[in-house]
Amino acid sequence: MKKVLSRLEYNSPVTLTFAIISLVALILGNLTGGKSTTLLFCVYPSGFDDPFTYFRLFGHVFGHSNLEHYLNNMMMIFLMGPIVEEKYGGRLLVFMMAVTAFITGIANMVFFDQGLLGASGIVFLLIVLAATTSIKGDKIPITLILVLVFYLGEQIYSGLFTKDNISQFTHILGGICGWLFGTLIMKKRAAKSE
Repeated sequence: MKKVLSRLEYNSPVTLTFAIISLVALILGNLTGGKSTTLLFCVYPSGFDDPFTYFRLFGHVFGHSNLEHYLNNMMMIFLMGPIVEEKYGGRLLVFMMAVTAFITGIANMVFFDQGLLGASGIVFLLIVLAATTSIKGDKIPITLILVLVFYLGEQIYSGLFTKDNISQFTHILGGICGWLFGTLIMKKRAAKSE
């Protein structure tokens, strides 16, 4: 057993740590009957005089309503996270995740009168960031265009015509953040290498 464990590698620290924090948040939520989730891991319209509001603006991406919600998000994060983390680096990925969490949290507080929790905005950030990894110079990869059309187009359609508990707005914002970060960073790197 020790030999097997010694072969394991914590290969994507940001991705794996994100998943662990989210799992701890889910367990805490189950143990407290959802009170810790509402207090820390769900963003909703609240006053800025509440000190927890500031934490929730970032912490909502760690909250999940149940195990199925958690597993669905983590499956995509485990697929995309290591690719993006290797390409952009851990520190930059943490920054992009934090900015995306903040933007989706503020947008939810301003435009919607309901709670928001879950990592789906981060999932869409990662999906689009993974598609931007092949940007070279001023060339636009067709795969990036297809990801934007398929994923974001489907979310726009669902947001307009489907009534469910899924925040397509958050998915769209996460994808836009991924596109902006990805194109800006890859263009900057291409300019440096010239």
